[in-house]
Amino acid sequence: MMESVPTREEAFELLTRYNKSESLIKHALAVEGVMRYMAKKRGEDEEKWGVIGLIHDLDYEQYPDQHCLKTQQILEENNWPAEYIRAVISHGWGICVDVKPESELEKTLYAIDELTGLVATSALVRPSKSVLDMKAKSVKKKWKDKRFAAGVDRTIIARGAELLGVEISELITDTIMGMREVAEEIGLKGSA
Repeated sequence: MMESVPTREEAFELLTRYNKSESLIKHALAVEGVMRYMAKKRGEDEEKWGVIGLIHDLDYEQYPDQHCLKTQQILEENNWPAEYIRAVISHGWGICVDVKPESELEKTLYAIDELTGLVATSALVRPSKSVLDMKAKSVKKKWKDKRFAAGVDRTIIARGAELLGVEISELITDTIMGMREVAEEIGLKGSA
């Protein structure tokens, strides 16, 4: 069977077939938004980057103990391109797989996955509950407080920024900008 380039609609259908949790779907949409923003900024394929961002945690709700590995199996069964599968799996580097992010796309996904969680949590404690009026410095303040969004692994974000050769502040700004594009869908439009 020949692999075919998946559409956004096919990716979303697959995502929602395996994930019913609103928070996981919002996370997928946030990562998709940031990936599309980053692709546009770099002159890369927005559709491809977005689809990979959307599907990256496909197996997380049903198979958390097989994270990334089950996604690989599902995507292979659905004839996804090897390049897409590798990109998705590489975001689990050093956590649940040993596939190191190598392409710009892979490094970006690795760097921003955890960061979207920190940005979202930071937005929710703002008076506006929005990413639309948020700046990187307010996320940087929260970064230092290890009890805040304690589930967010800051070492992964820092390693990702290093892989990309960018400052953490720039990565945070880009992540905020990407999340602004999907603020309504991810529940972070707030009152801004």
